[in-house]
Amino acid sequence: MKQPIKRFEDLEVWKESMQLAVQVYKAMEHSRDFGLKDQMQRAAVSVPSNVAEGYERSSNREFVQFLNYSKGSSGELRTQIYLAAKLGQLKQPVAGQLLEKSRKVSAMLHKYVQVRQKDF
Repeated sequence: MKQPIKRFEDLEVWKESMQLAVQVYKAMEHSRDFGLKDQMQRAAVSVPSNVAEGYERSSNREFVQFLNYSKGSSGELRTQIYLAAKLGQLKQPVAGQLLEKSRKVSAMLHKYVQVRQKDF
């Protein structure tokens, strides 16, 4: 039986996006491309941060808006993963694993937005 969601830390999409952020930090730990590294880390952190911020807002409409911001950040991160791989900053299978995780998070966000929009 699913536990009731009482705080943003209970949301599966927040948990998955936190894992993604940690994976990005670890994958880029030794990168010397500090600009790309910084952009990737910021985008990765933005995903769970916006989920948390939206959850703490006072309205469902605002929550959905922040979920969409998270989805946008996930897409931004995926673009940066592709670029890092093409530039040799990320090797396989790490790049593929990050892309897969980012796609999963985006799909979760999309589904969650659809469910929450029904409450408008």
